[in-house]
Amino acid sequence: MTALYLLEPPTPGAAWAPFGGVRPVAELRAGIWRIRERWEHALGLKTTAILGDHVAGFHEDDEPPCLPARSVGGPAVVVASWFAPTGEPIRLGADTRRLVHEGTIVGWIVPEGGELASVGDRGPAVSVEGMLLPGTYALLDALDRYLPQDCAALARGPRDALPAGSVVLGDPAAVVCRGATVEPGVVFDVRHGAMVLEAGAEVRHGTRLEGPVYVGRGTRLLGGFIRHAVFGPECRVRGEIAATIFLGYGNKAHDGFVGHSVVGRWVNLGAGTTTSNLKNTYGPIRLDVGAGRIETGRLNLGTLFGDHAKTAIGTMLGTGTVVSAGANVFGAPSVPKYVPPFAWGIAGEQMHEEGFLRIAERVMARREVAFTEERRESLRGIYRRAARA
Repeated sequence: MTALYLLEPPTPGAAWAPFGGVRPVAELRAGIWRIRERWEHALGLKTTAILGDHVAGFHEDDEPPCLPARSVGGPAVVVASWFAPTGEPIRLGADTRRLVHEGTIVGWIVPEGGELASVGDRGPAVSVEGMLLPGTYALLDALDRYLPQDCAALARGPRDALPAGSVVLGDPAAVVCRGATVEPGVVFDVRHGAMVLEAGAEVRHGTRLEGPVYVGRGTRLLGGFIRHAVFGPECRVRGEIAATIFLGYGNKAHDGFVGHSVVGRWVNLGAGTTTSNLKNTYGPIRLDVGAGRIETGRLNLGTLFGDHAKTAIGTMLGTGTVVSAGANVFGAPSVPKYVPPFAWGIAGEQMHEEGFLRIAERVMARREVAFTEERRESLRGIYRRAARA
């Protein structure tokens, strides 16, 4: 049987902040699906392992083993985590050795008895459609491209009857409820894209959804205006959300605007937290990460929130802000454009490792997620890599 390996960037660096060393790039969402899932669908294979020194030992729930970078023997397919294929089937010939997108190699096919190192950059190639992802901010480019088509594809599948009392603007067939609960009076505007609500999701009265929108398992939309967004499992969301990705288990249960942002897992945004996603000059947005500067080329970019980040009530975040993993933002009216990992406030203090683990355990218990020893050690590894980077 052919194995599938997802190869992480060798040195994620500033471009993949705030997830470098914290979460595999393969486990980030490009549209509805994680990058790993897009590759699996395209190749018809299940992932054997994710390979990358910066994520070795990572454990969350359903991801494959995360191992240090190493040699791979065949038969195997090794693909780049920093490329998001469309998901259309990729047909490999018996002699195929490379997958190429617009001249860039994004995958290698290792024959039986061979080694990855021996494949190199030669041999017959198959062209692959998709998107190269130079950094975290590019997930928003992938959202723009993939979310409409991902929702449209799911809209062709099975669904429950539309709940009574729903208000639909556009074709009711573009609203897909698959075991979700919808209170009377919810507005579904599908004139610009379909929307999908998974099992256990809940949408309360006072919510207006403008497609395309994907609502993952167990997520609750508590009210507000939500458009062009993806919510992973078990999020709690209220307020105005636009062009934003919630990876899962995020909490924004109060009002406030979040736009053109990426929200990592287990993030808690205090009441009134608001992101700016457009400069007053209407010019391209740069990210400042530590001493580095990244030109995104984007005119709209809010905040990139790392896993387990938290903001105090009334937090105002400037255009192109990066809040790193485990950071607690409080204590000043103006938040810097870059908040380092595990910051305690913005005065230069840092949370201790055991304090971080205690808080994580309390938070996970609120969503009935077991804080296993394996999960504890994974978070301990994240702390040590990110806090001392």
